[in-house]
Amino acid sequence: MIPSPSWLPMRRRSIAVRLATSALLASSAILLIAAWILTTLYRENTERAFDSRLLVYANNLATDLVSPNDPESRSFTLSDPRFDLPLSGWYWQIGRPDAKPRDLRTSRSLVGVPLKAAGTPDTKAGIGQIRQGYGRAQDERRLRVIERDVDLGEEGRYTVRVAGPADEIENDVDRFRFSLMVTFGLLGLSLALTTLLQIRFGLAPLAKLRNALGAIRRGESDRITGEYPRDIAPLAGEVNLLIETNREILERARTQVGNLAHALKTPLSIIVNEVGAADAPGDLSAKIREQAAVMRDQVNYHLDRARAAALAGTLGTSTEVEPALAGLVRTFGKIYRDKDIAYEVHVPAGLRFRGERQDFEEMIGNLVDNASKWAGSRVAIRAEAVGKDDYPHLLVAIEDDGPGLAPEDRAAVLGRGRRLDETKPGSGLGLSIVADLATLYRGRFRLEEATLGGLRAVIEVPGDAPAGVAPH
Repeated sequence: MIPSPSWLPMRRRSIAVRLATSALLASSAILLIAAWILTTLYRENTERAFDSRLLVYANNLATDLVSPNDPESRSFTLSDPRFDLPLSGWYWQIGRPDAKPRDLRTSRSLVGVPLKAAGTPDTKAGIGQIRQGYGRAQDERRLRVIERDVDLGEEGRYTVRVAGPADEIENDVDRFRFSLMVTFGLLGLSLALTTLLQIRFGLAPLAKLRNALGAIRRGESDRITGEYPRDIAPLAGEVNLLIETNREILERARTQVGNLAHALKTPLSIIVNEVGAADAPGDLSAKIREQAAVMRDQVNYHLDRARAAALAGTLGTSTEVEPALAGLVRTFGKIYRDKDIAYEVHVPAGLRFRGERQDFEEMIGNLVDNASKWAGSRVAIRAEAVGKDDYPHLLVAIEDDGPGLAPEDRAAVLGRGRRLDETKPGSGLGLSIVADLATLYRGRFRLEEATLGGLRAVIEVPGDAPAGVAPH
């Protein structure tokens, strides 16, 4: 089978693939956007919750700050022991906005380096406004910082600053993101499976219609049968009407061809009989008989081509290859019994030709006859299904171990009535008939050098592979 590229343009993909791809892309985009929005909202909520905890600590420190005691003797304590553990990531700091590091009151956990402001100077606002942001500790640990200003009147303005490790926020967001990805992954898998089931269910009538058309093409049925949804039923009806119309046209053509054959053959027979009965010179009588025979052969030839042309495109006509070849081999085995030719036939069971049996036997029969005339002792016949334009074709190769033909003579013998050796019996129409019939069936016919040493004739016409066997 001719391999298809791994990535075809979307316009050549099946409807199922197009629907599945579009649904996958749309679902993936929606899930990714939803995951980003939910993660962002969760981060904001987590930051607000963390800021609320820090604000409680800041308010407790502010309460201690506004106590009536002397500022230097005030006691600032928080119940959380993490503020007493050095470099724990939990820090507080109280001091005037312009205070030097030695004038700041800090938690025991804050060693050496004071906390930086939560925002840039231009973002600081009036008394009581809460400010929050991110900063860095002296160990480069990322901190979440919240601060507020407290005005003590004559004592001046103080800034209360509390910080906690931002790792808690990030870890919480990471856990949420992981849970969200797992949930959305399962949701996406469920959506994909559901989409595939919907596509399979929704496109089942089209698959049924395709199988029905395939049965007609293989000759297993003469029309589309079965019930279809109202969206597809008109199409099935139109195809059936087209098949019926085509069949009626072909039947009329057959009738006209038969009438023409009778109208021509009868006068020719009368002419031949009258010449034989008349007292005509021998040379004249022989000449008339000869020309009448030529006319009869030409009439038969063109009438057969007209019939074949009318039937070549008929839907529902097919011929099984194996029994047809077996019959031809038996026939020519008897005709050429004196040459004791060994016929080697290789054909898979179930292989079919999409056309009339009579046309198939005429094409292959002419080739087997020609091979038998020139063969020394062997004629090999091989038939197989090959892929072509996404449809199976039948390829039949017939070769012999005779003298063969030179390349320049192969094209010459395809001419109608052309014979390179007048000592062999025949009219010279055989190979031209094969070429004409192959062309009528939109196939090809060629002559090559055989592996047996003689001539190899290859014909490629529409066909069908056996069930369960892929074309080569």
